[in-house]
Amino acid sequence: MDYLKNAWYVAAWSDEIKPGQLFSRRILDQAIVFFRQSDGTLAAIADRCPHRFAPLHMGALTGDCIQCPYHGLQFAGDGRCTHNPHGDGAIPKAARVRAYAVTERHLAVWIWMGEPDAADPAKIPDYSFIAAAKTTARTTGYLPTGANYELLTDNIMDLTHVDFLHPTTLGGGALSRAKAQVSQAGEQVRICWEARGEVAPPSFAKHLSDPRARADLKTEVVWNPPALMCISVYAATAGQPFEQGYIAKALHLMTPESDTSTHYFFANTRNVRTDDGDYNQQHYKVMLGVFSGEDKPMVEGQQRNMNTTDLMSLKPVLLAGDAGPMRVRRILGRLIQEESSRPALSS
Repeated sequence: MDYLKNAWYVAAWSDEIKPGQLFSRRILDQAIVFFRQSDGTLAAIADRCPHRFAPLHMGALTGDCIQCPYHGLQFAGDGRCTHNPHGDGAIPKAARVRAYAVTERHLAVWIWMGEPDAADPAKIPDYSFIAAAKTTARTTGYLPTGANYELLTDNIMDLTHVDFLHPTTLGGGALSRAKAQVSQAGEQVRICWEARGEVAPPSFAKHLSDPRARADLKTEVVWNPPALMCISVYAATAGQPFEQGYIAKALHLMTPESDTSTHYFFANTRNVRTDDGDYNQQHYKVMLGVFSGEDKPMVEGQQRNMNTTDLMSLKPVLLAGDAGPMRVRRILGRLIQEESSRPALSS
């Protein structure tokens, strides 16, 4: 499968990669090992020794190098072999592995899978609201999912499914009745649903001044390539400003593991009960339950039924809510096609 390589993908949450430990993850069908160097900075290299192709993550850190567990070659964070314990110690010219550009932003580890010279951290969207939120008002999570990442993108870009898949938590009928407003700025796609005088979803209603009163609702999703989505949800008692009601912002960041498996990273913040750590954990459990017990089985079921990663080859019936997902699919397809036709940059 073709992927957009000159782009930033989330590889892990920062706290997943601990000092003194090796961390492995397959991204875009590439096995990669991550580690923190002695100064705390991250390194990411191909998780395959060029000698007998042993997985380097099964080895050990020796200073700022990984020692291969099979024959003891050592590799630095830039991919160079720095030590050969055999014979006269001469290091073969071909004894190196690929190194990847990696950085930390917004509590996450980001990796650039394409040409190193093009890896500009400024291209990472501004998700600073996550780190800025109180620790008692934010949660982060990870959910490996057995489906193509574009199906998971569709799931977020068309939130009308919440009225049917999540009726007791996030649904209520308002989204599927509202007309989606889709707009594009450059390669960024925004989709927004607004509804007035509706019954608020159960998860939102309990935070309003009158949980039984009608509510005004607004939900916005902003997509950046390749599969980075930020959701903003607003709910207020009908006629009141949204600023006086419930506001939540969330990230849904999809990183392909393979053509039919995805690393699904999510994060949530809110403006209510921001100092309540117990409620924060309760909120996390509810959200994880929704994602793992409802979204994940549905999208994995789609993948099994489709038996392909080419959605359009199956000629799907399209509904009004598909305007956003289809726009995103066209943009991503164009970016991948343009990238594949460009000469490679020098590394």
